[in-house]
Amino acid sequence: MNGPQRLNDAILGCVLFERRIDPYVRPLFDRTLLRPVQAAVQWCINVRRRDEHLGLAEEAAVPGEAAAAEAVAQQMARFVRRQYRPGEAQRAGNTKTYGVVHAEFSVHDDLPARLRHGVFRRPATFPAWVRFAGPGPLAPPDIKDNGILSIGVKLLGVDGEKLIDDERWTQDFTGISAPTFTTPDVVENLRLQQHVSAGTPVLYFLDPRHPHLCDMIMQGLYAKTQSSPLKARYWSCTPCLLGPGQAVQYSFVPRDGTRGRAPWHPPDDYLQQALFAALRERDVCFDFLVQVQTDAHRMPVENASVVWPERLSPFVPVATLRVPRQECAAADQFDRADRLSFNPWHALPEHRPLGNQNRARRTVYLQLARLRQAMNGTPHEEPRDEE
Repeated sequence: MNGPQRLNDAILGCVLFERRIDPYVRPLFDRTLLRPVQAAVQWCINVRRRDEHLGLAEEAAVPGEAAAAEAVAQQMARFVRRQYRPGEAQRAGNTKTYGVVHAEFSVHDDLPARLRHGVFRRPATFPAWVRFAGPGPLAPPDIKDNGILSIGVKLLGVDGEKLIDDERWTQDFTGISAPTFTTPDVVENLRLQQHVSAGTPVLYFLDPRHPHLCDMIMQGLYAKTQSSPLKARYWSCTPCLLGPGQAVQYSFVPRDGTRGRAPWHPPDDYLQQALFAALRERDVCFDFLVQVQTDAHRMPVENASVVWPERLSPFVPVATLRVPRQECAAADQFDRADRLSFNPWHALPEHRPLGNQNRARRTVYLQLARLRQAMNGTPHEEPRDEE
């Protein structure tokens, strides 16, 4: 192990210690400090940004974007081949599956006209698969990698033209438990993936040549010792269309606002156990909210480090995600997760993903899903609503 790796691991050791005491200090921190610290960090990010004078929902390619996206895909593919044996490959991001559960997504019947596009054009209820997962790129015991969780929701029985043709009847929504992404754009994401491959992901944020202290603080504000995937709020972090010329970000908010607490000596898979235990007892609901872009500079499409201010445009509920009470078998989870592929480009044109990070995902997600399923001998099959 070289010097940078030792430094990286020492910092991660401090983070792990913080995760042990986090449940005891987090409630007070969130009530008193989270918002002012976030406001200060966002001020630092915004004061350095130049106004590109884009229109609402207008995109502008980042220099070197296409090459960076291809390089990210290749970098992550090399990581998967190096890390996993055939038959055991996992995702290079959002790696550890806590559960893949069936659900229903119900569109509200009182939406204003400007929001009635795509799957929201009329009241309807869609069956869905929901995958709850950890950040990755590895799958260690939960206490070591439980700060930022992820969600993937796949609606079934969605008719209409799709943006990619490997699935004809689905619409995917994805998110993480932080309002900003780890990197501002795909070029910086390539630098992060290079650090991941070198075993020094923390040093991406501390590199004196390309420091990303604000991004590190933003992730740290929301990285907490999670008690259950069902207790977290999830944000899209990147925008998509909601009809022509209208960009939105979206969020899944659990209706049960009570706080949980991770056990002091947690099992390696305590988040999966918490998920399964909750669903054995009761239904769980999330409100699905959208936030409409109203200011192209303050609410940028191409910079995923910027929180869209709610004072400019509040989140509006448009649907309910209900995860019904169900029995979950741990033995089924890896097989089910491996057969499913979540991609924001599994979408109607009315929900086209926007921004360079999303444009990169079209390349990266497809290539990595095909690699993983080829290594595991589980060719892609589109799920059917009768499943």
